[in-house]
Amino acid sequence: MAQPPPDVREDDCLPEYHHLFCPDLLQDKVAFITGGGSGIGFRIAEIFMRHGCYTVIASRSLPRVSMAARKLAAATGQRCLPLSLDVRSPLAITAAVEQALKEFGKIDILINCAAGNFLCPAGTLSSNAFKTVMDIDTLGTFNVSRILYEKFFRDHGGVIVNITATLGTRGQVLQVHAGSAKAAVDAMTRHLAVEWGPQNIRVNSLAPGLISGTEGFQRLGGLQAGLNAKVLASPLKRLGNKTEIAHSALFLASPLASYMTGAVLVVDGGSWLTFPNDVGLLADLTSFSAKL
Repeated sequence: MAQPPPDVREDDCLPEYHHLFCPDLLQDKVAFITGGGSGIGFRIAEIFMRHGCYTVIASRSLPRVSMAARKLAAATGQRCLPLSLDVRSPLAITAAVEQALKEFGKIDILINCAAGNFLCPAGTLSSNAFKTVMDIDTLGTFNVSRILYEKFFRDHGGVIVNITATLGTRGQVLQVHAGSAKAAVDAMTRHLAVEWGPQNIRVNSLAPGLISGTEGFQRLGGLQAGLNAKVLASPLKRLGNKTEIAHSALFLASPLASYMTGAVLVVDGGSWLTFPNDVGLLADLTSFSAKL
């Protein structure tokens, strides 16, 4: 069985990196990555930069992305522009995209990685909590995609990779909000692929499974007793890591996937086929309410 590539759990760059793809695969490309200051988005930025790409990493916390940008530039020798934005605010997105275009002159790749999630039974989930996740994941993905289309992609082409999940495919307890949001993004991926394909814009989704070293795993995996047993029951019998997801994003964003659009690439070790629902968690969390 193939061993996973090296990774580190923290939001730090890899101490060493061995190229599995051509080192200049994204030479002189520019990638705009929401949620790029931590977790999967941070590692995607790093791997892209190690393949010749310049990056723009954006999140609500300017200190977080500024620190991340310094780490990324030091480790890769590539330029990284940190920007603050809220994907729910079209005005903030427009300002960030315009600043990125002023800095680099173009944007070739968009990675929609900003997301919000938590565990909560549907029966105690407030309307506002549900709306918050939909606004960040679904509306945020549309906002950034549409504005980048208007500002650059419509006339120059480009690649969009939406980071989603398999939650909506199988129906997962405690995840009606996130599953609904990500399923909507997968539908959006197909719609945009059809509408924007004639402008030489490819749009695909990437659906990771349980990924170690991420805030999402700490939040969502920590409450699930017996999680290790469930992971070991999956086809590849292990968690994924951030480098593996970054390599998958690299594939989708590169010329290697030049004839792929409107697809959902599932990267979860086959877990979506076998991972059991734990309805016992519903009883454990009956008193929990999300009232954002």
